[in-house]
Amino acid sequence: MKTRKMLFIALAGFIGLTALTSCGGGGGSEQQTSADESTKMEDASGPDDAQLARGEKIYNEKCFACHQKDGNGIPNAFPTLVGSDFLLNHTKEAVAQVLNGSEHVPSHGNITYPAPMPPQVDNYEDAVAVINYVLNNFGNDGGYITVDEVKDIKIIR
Repeated sequence: MKTRKMLFIALAGFIGLTALTSCGGGGGSEQQTSADESTKMEDASGPDDAQLARGEKIYNEKCFACHQKDGNGIPNAFPTLVGSDFLLNHTKEAVAQVLNGSEHVPSHGNITYPAPMPPQVDNYEDAVAVINYVLNNFGNDGGYITVDEVKDIKIIR
């Protein structure tokens, strides 16, 4: 039993270290989009294909190590994005987490997650792009959020 517990702790530490080094942090964005361009990407029908492709690229570069290619996360380590109550019902807060990270990762059912989420992007356009991608993939039908809806979130750096 003691060996199993130590193995779990070692695995959790490795996963945490991997997450912190591969999740991307808040480094500079290769492609900065102006507010005018982001408004063009979002209209009443939702973002265009370019914004969703940008969100997919960000997800594949920064998010998949923890949340996995299929969005299911890693049990008891990193939360699923599939049908996530937090993501689907607290979308603005999800954008804030992508921008600023969080020491408190929301639980999913009776599962709590031990690792904090580091910041992933450093601008509203990238945060909205990746959240819109996740909201509409992995079996989610979560609608869309716009940059205008999140401009009051303070980016902490």
